[in-house]
Amino acid sequence: MIKQPPPTTEAAGQEQTAGHPAVPAGAEPGGPSGYGGLKDGLKAAGDSGALVWWDRGYQVHIESPDLIQHVTFRLADSLPHQVVAEMDAELKSLPPMLRDPEKQKRLNAYLDAGHGCCILGEPDMAKLVQDTLLHFHGQRYTLHAWCIMPNHVHVLFQPVKGHTMSSIITSWKAFTGKRIGEFARERGVATAVLPPPSAPGRVWHREYWDRYIRDEGHYANAVRYIHNNPVKARLVKKPEQWPWSSAAHTATFHPVNDI
Repeated sequence: MIKQPPPTTEAAGQEQTAGHPAVPAGAEPGGPSGYGGLKDGLKAAGDSGALVWWDRGYQVHIESPDLIQHVTFRLADSLPHQVVAEMDAELKSLPPMLRDPEKQKRLNAYLDAGHGCCILGEPDMAKLVQDTLLHFHGQRYTLHAWCIMPNHVHVLFQPVKGHTMSSIITSWKAFTGKRIGEFARERGVATAVLPPPSAPGRVWHREYWDRYIRDEGHYANAVRYIHNNPVKARLVKKPEQWPWSSAAHTATFHPVNDI
């Protein structure tokens, strides 16, 4: 069974539906930001087990060791700012609850088209990221599924208590970003992926997209989406043919979970 997290302290008393945690006003998909930093949110929550909503002034994230999260992070050159701005303008007329899912759908399609240097298409770099994801599986987090695409990464995981989704993703990016940058320089890969002197290590885009798993059906859909991503992008005909995905490692990889 998917664990149902408690509501946030901000959302206490608000209506909850289908066992889902109540969403603080403004934190709905596509809603405005303004919740403050993660550190302050964790301090306020203490040991209460309350969900922590936070942002960097752009995109709202939710933290809790009780949540399984589907996270997508991408290379810095995979999605030009102009493309995102055009999408925002086109979707502005949609209601907030519809705007975010539609935007994510379009962003995924753009990423799957293979824009940018796609350095993760290099086997050594894909293996680097995959090995990094697996390294602390069972210690800092539980992996459920993953897929390394040429210019972005999908991961379904749940942090272990004492670790946050944000800190885990930051460690993945820091470790792999340095090595990807070195590889790019050695191989003379397009300079778009190389970090400028003013932003060392900026191989990855700063933000990431996350969505917590609501129920068993949502979990199954997330795993299916992650495993089918290389097929949808026409990189392989079957999910298990893509070596940089949990779909290709079902015989040796076993997530410890209560689904």
